[in-house]
Amino acid sequence: MYWLPQNPFRQPNAVAILTAIRGGRVLLAGLLVAVVIASTFRNAGVREIDRVHEPANFAVVDAHPAPGDWPWWRGVDQSNAATLLHPPAQWILRDSRSWVAPVTGHGRTALCSWGHQLFLPTIDKVRETVSMQALESSTGRLLWQTELHCGGLLPIPARGSQISTTPACDGRHVYIASAVNGSLWVSAIDLTGRIVWQREAGPYYSKWGYSSSPTIYKSMVIVAADNRGTGIDRLAGAGSLVALHRHTGEIVWRIRRPAADSLGTPVVAKVAGRDQLLLAGKGQIASYDPATGKSLWSCNWSAERAINSVAFDDQHVYASARQPRPEMLCIRADGSGDVTRTNIVWRTGKSVSDGPSPVVFDGALYSLSDDGFITSLDAATGQPLWKRRLGGTCSASPMIAGNHLYCCNEEGTVFVIRLGTKGELVAQIPLGEPIFTSPIASEHRLYIRTLAGLHCISSSEEIPLAIQPEATRGRG
Repeated sequence: MYWLPQNPFRQPNAVAILTAIRGGRVLLAGLLVAVVIASTFRNAGVREIDRVHEPANFAVVDAHPAPGDWPWWRGVDQSNAATLLHPPAQWILRDSRSWVAPVTGHGRTALCSWGHQLFLPTIDKVRETVSMQALESSTGRLLWQTELHCGGLLPIPARGSQISTTPACDGRHVYIASAVNGSLWVSAIDLTGRIVWQREAGPYYSKWGYSSSPTIYKSMVIVAADNRGTGIDRLAGAGSLVALHRHTGEIVWRIRRPAADSLGTPVVAKVAGRDQLLLAGKGQIASYDPATGKSLWSCNWSAERAINSVAFDDQHVYASARQPRPEMLCIRADGSGDVTRTNIVWRTGKSVSDGPSPVVFDGALYSLSDDGFITSLDAATGQPLWKRRLGGTCSASPMIAGNHLYCCNEEGTVFVIRLGTKGELVAQIPLGEPIFTSPIASEHRLYIRTLAGLHCISSSEEIPLAIQPEATRGRG
């Protein structure tokens, strides 16, 4: 056996080659990981969409509700004040002018009305379904019920609700937004109960559920989704404000919003001579051009989240929140850009509402606090005009109809206050069932949803007693 000397260069070269190969594999793996991460982030969170071109079939006739309709959250002009409607201010429960219709399922959402139909969403907690119901406005009879989603509802605390959003109707479709399977879905249902389209608007996750309501502007239905998201969406940013085409569901524009669990509904109003889309949220009260989503102005405030809607008059916007401290602002709405230093008319930490949205009428701002105090403030100065304790805990927003202010508490009592007085209470009616949703008025009727059912009180003697709703049937 001969001993051959080892080539002094062969082994180092082999090691170098192996090292290079391994290094190349690591580099390739790193590049692949980077590509995957980049792709994941690119497809996560909110992708903004600028309205550059008109979408197909964009020309849609504006919605024209009748004076007696309550077509979406806070009524025809979204002020929650309907002075042309005159529902009763006093009544006796279960008399010949009233009816009570049981509502299948669960929900803490107000309803909307168009013509002879009432629309309200509901959930079945056992089956985890989201449905839309239509009831006959004069009797409470169930006309149809359509299942929209099954499974994937958000887990929420016992006090909350997985559906607290009010539908919107344009006379052709009813629109509803639902948080399902980590996303916000918008559905359009025709007035016979057929699903016309459903579209994912963007990511959504909140431990409080979803309670913002859709609003309608020209050919669009607009939804807000202020939320922190979950998983990769939480890192990429999940908050959004989205406009969809009413007939097709096509996204017309979409912008980013703050990452916070705000639940307020956007409102569209003509303020300071122009159409403005108004929404309060974390750290900011904002105004947008509703046609494009472009920012008009913004005003900073201390709120970590907002859960009610702003109020407005011809020239001003009023916003209210209580976390982390009570704060209510009056902002002149004719500015542009950051108006924090220039357009705040007044600010107060007293008589501030959190859940209930404030309402403005005839120079007075009415604020219903969560602990049951109703306060009237001078809208021009913020100075209190009068204050009255109603009692209980309040979640529903105060509503003005005719010459009365209607307030409800969670214990089930309806309070009726005469306007033009120092808070004169003309009626205090216990319904005997918890009330979490705001009342609506339609023609001469007042509708109040409780946890157990829907109450109709009318000033007309011709309204018959309720007809027992038909058995629930799914459609679509």
